[in-house]
Amino acid sequence: MAVHIVRTDKPFEPLMIENDLVTSVLQNLMCLVSTRKGTIPMYREYGLPMEWIDKPIDVAQALMVSEITEAVEEFEPRCTLLNIEFDLSGAANARLTAILEVEINGEE
Repeated sequence: MAVHIVRTDKPFEPLMIENDLVTSVLQNLMCLVSTRKGTIPMYREYGLPMEWIDKPIDVAQALMVSEITEAVEEFEPRCTLLNIEFDLSGAANARLTAILEVEINGEE
């Protein structure tokens, strides 16, 4: 299986391609990690609580790992989350970027 990368610093751009499994899963992951929980009417549980905002870096990283892991397990069962790393290059500008490594279940 191939490992795919999803970064939280990339803007979410919907493609509306539902007939390609990999594109569909990666698109859903981008939407999931860029959506604040409670902001989608009729689907209030979707997204991340984003409790890491305004926390020290080490606390923020732990909270992000926990929130992302739980959300991926609940809302995108078509993939397996392998790892979460962080790009701290934007930390001086209060920008913490998570880098998700995932495998798509059923990918050929």
